[in-house]
Amino acid sequence: MSVREFNVKISPSEAMNMINNGFTKGSISGKLIDYYKRSLGDNEVIVFVLEKYFMRTSNRASMTVTIDNFDGTTKVHAVASGGGEGVFFRFDWGAGDSFANSIEKTLAEHIIS
Repeated sequence: MSVREFNVKISPSEAMNMINNGFTKGSISGKLIDYYKRSLGDNEVIVFVLEKYFMRTSNRASMTVTIDNFDGTTKVHAVASGGGEGVFFRFDWGAGDSFANSIEKTLAEHIIS
């Protein structure tokens, strides 16, 4: 499991679109599984699940991303999991970190903290 959390200077919808476009267009095995969005005035929260196949682990990993702007800034919280092999060990050969890092790379020019 790998977790990333940071703030960006764009809206939750813009951040979600950038992540989805970068993820699904840049990867043959990347897929948006589902998303949920709620808005109230200028505030919104978006929760979505991405999935990707990693050849080096012969396994699919998923990432749940939550983006909201309830505190006046847009917060991105991403959790990657499921990239490991085996029943008892959760060692994923870096697939989770790679997956979570892709979110930061996609939004790098907009990160403020």
